[in-house]
Amino acid sequence: MRFQVLTIVGHAPHPLTGELGSAADRLAEVVETGVQAERLGFDAYAVGERHAGPFLSSSPTVLLGALAARTSRIRLLTGVTVVAVLDPVRVAEDYATLDQLSRGRIELVIGKGAEAGHFGLFGLDEGLQWDYQAEKYELLRRLWREENVTWEGTFRPPLKDATTVPRPYGGRPPRVWHGSATSINSTELAARHGDPLFSANAVQPRAAYVRLIDHYRERFAAYGHEPRTAHVGAGSGGLFIADTTQEAVARFKDYYEARVRQSHKPHLEGRPGYNTPFRTVEEAVADGPHLIGSPQQIIDKILGFHEAYGHDLQSVTVDSSGLSLPEQTDQLRRFAAEIAPVVRREAPTALWQEPATDDRSLLTGATP
Repeated sequence: MRFQVLTIVGHAPHPLTGELGSAADRLAEVVETGVQAERLGFDAYAVGERHAGPFLSSSPTVLLGALAARTSRIRLLTGVTVVAVLDPVRVAEDYATLDQLSRGRIELVIGKGAEAGHFGLFGLDEGLQWDYQAEKYELLRRLWREENVTWEGTFRPPLKDATTVPRPYGGRPPRVWHGSATSINSTELAARHGDPLFSANAVQPRAAYVRLIDHYRERFAAYGHEPRTAHVGAGSGGLFIADTTQEAVARFKDYYEARVRQSHKPHLEGRPGYNTPFRTVEEAVADGPHLIGSPQQIIDKILGFHEAYGHDLQSVTVDSSGLSLPEQTDQLRRFAAEIAPVVRREAPTALWQEPATDDRSLLTGATP
């Protein structure tokens, strides 16, 4: 198993105290967490993209550029790149630039995004979201793999003899994952192109994600791709480690349940992927995707995900738990020291066996 830290750069008032720090401090915290994630041996750090709601992740390329400058080994991912609302030419240019700055450490996770409001913000028809995503991704693939591209589609002006610069680092396009939360449209697109899949595993019951991952693997093989290369990543909601499950529940209960109430979206009631059905912390511990409890309970939960998903990459989030930056770092330290080595041993993977850069190999996850 490989491990990633994900932030979607939430910036909402604390659900219990109402406190809200400055945007500048919040963004600095994101960069510092990435630095600490590398120090602790995590394999990847991911920054989301949101254009609506209480988030500061509208410009992930800027944040990833800062992270590229402060790190040297850890892979830098998106979570997700909302390609459906973006111009593929600009995506090709921006992320190839980041790929050069990081010397080949950039990977994209593309998706339609989890905020319904961003389509209206960009003057786009939400009903065409899957059409946007498929066409724009296929153009992006060509721009990274070919020069002098001539292309014509539905949603942007045609191109004639177009070559985007810079080219990707080392002449190899960054790996692109497909974020999958609710629809087989993403799993179908990933399977068609032989790309890896990233399951949100964030809000719905586990069976909903199993259905999507199973569909991906079936279609991946049907398209003639080698099944062993069908890599899968999975999210996990928030991380909160304590010495015992009872302590974790007692310390996290009020915050978790207040956060659920704060983030509830009544206008999206009934649409899968937006409102969690796990309203109490006890429900989240027992059946939800959150990693809350003792180290052993979290190990068991991740291995339970692995049994259901067969996944290679586990994502964790520490900045959605109301913790200070030192407390978040301590959570990551405990995860790297007490949880990651056990899961790596029990669930080995071929993902990212090659070095992330020319002269540095991946760490094992142990604390230095």
